[in-house]
Amino acid sequence: MAGHRRALVAGLKGRVIEVGAGNGLNFAHYPTEVTSVLAVEPEPRLRQVALENAARVRIPMEVVAGGADRLPVEDESVDAIVYSLVLCSVPDLARALREGHRVLKPGGQLRFLEHVVSERATLRRTQKVLDATVWPKLGAGCHCARDTLAAIDSAGFTIEDLERFQFPEMRLVLPSAPHIRGRATRY
Repeated sequence: MAGHRRALVAGLKGRVIEVGAGNGLNFAHYPTEVTSVLAVEPEPRLRQVALENAARVRIPMEVVAGGADRLPVEDESVDAIVYSLVLCSVPDLARALREGHRVLKPGGQLRFLEHVVSERATLRRTQKVLDATVWPKLGAGCHCARDTLAAIDSAGFTIEDLERFQFPEMRLVLPSAPHIRGRATRY
């Protein structure tokens, strides 16, 4: 996954907000053209690990408590927003993306790395059954059948780059294996 994390943030510059930063595994991959990262993470244990990882990088990082639906920055104030393996678990996907749209400058970039609903009908049906039963309970609110790409488009972003891949690559495809990584712009 490290290669996907590097590609996720490659070419970013200026002020960035990372939503649902988790334990901060993306931090080491930010390019030096990034002037600051505000990492928002609601879970206290993950936030503590993110603080430790933030101390190991040269880019100014601030790790704060918060959620995707109420970001602690002003309207149109960041050059880029990064979502990495978080949109599957936000309580209200559309609201989280509207909030991202609010804080992103016109012309700013949304970067995403997410597991998503499968394009294969049989796996998609399995994902939907799991989402309606045990998956969110077992995965801390994670939903494996979210159509995150459509939600990004509906939130007013223009998808400009997209890669689909399976992770992990195994013979037996896990419900959370279909992934997307890409870039969208707020116009």
